[in-house]
Amino acid sequence: MHAHRTTRWESSDHRDYGRRFADLRDSGADITGEARLADVIAPRRARILDAGSGMGRIGAALQDRGHDVVGVDLDAALLDQSRQTFPHLPVVEARLDELTPEILAAQGHPTAYDVVVCVGNVMILLAPDTEREVLGRLRALLAPGGRLLVGFHLEAEPGSSRRYPAPEFVADARSAGLGVEARFASYDLLPSSDEDDYAVFFLRHL
Repeated sequence: MHAHRTTRWESSDHRDYGRRFADLRDSGADITGEARLADVIAPRRARILDAGSGMGRIGAALQDRGHDVVGVDLDAALLDQSRQTFPHLPVVEARLDELTPEILAAQGHPTAYDVVVCVGNVMILLAPDTEREVLGRLRALLAPGGRLLVGFHLEAEPGSSRRYPAPEFVADARSAGLGVEARFASYDLLPSSDEDDYAVFFLRHL
C-alpha cells in the first residue's frame, strides 16, 4: 500500500474552518454563491460531484435545488460536520488524487457526473505536483457533455496554499484532457482580467 502524499491542507492548521462556515450559515450570510453558479450550468436533476466538499455547504445547496449530489473530502472532521449539519447529503472520505469510479461505485454512488464542482481553493491546497493528476481523475468522472467548475485564488490565499497563475492552470487542465470553455473573475460572472486575484473556470473534455 503506497503512502499518501500530504496535501497543503493537511500540513497547516484549519481547525477554525468548519466553525467559521457554521457561524456564517447560522448568521444568514450568503455562503452558496458557488452552488448558484453550478445550478445554472447543470441540467435539471443533474448528477453533481462536489470534489473537496468540506462541511457540505455547496453540496447541500445543490441538493436543495433538486440535484443528485455526492460530496468527497479527505478531512474526517469536516465530513463529520457535514453529516451532522446536512444528514441527507451523501459523502465519501477519499483523496482527490486517488479518487476512482470504483471507490464511488463501492459506496453505491454514480461514476459519471453532469457537473463536477471543485471550489473553495481546493486546487491550491492539494499535495504538491498532483494538480494534473487530480484534474485527470475529475475528468474521468464527467459524463458525456459534462462540465467541471473550478474556482480558486491565484495568489496564494489562504497562506498555506500555493500560487497558481491562470496560464499554468490552463496548461495543467489541457494536459489532463480538459479545455477551458470560459473564465470569469468571480462566481457572479464578473469578466476576467490580468489584475484578478481569483479565477473561475468552466472546463470540458477536449
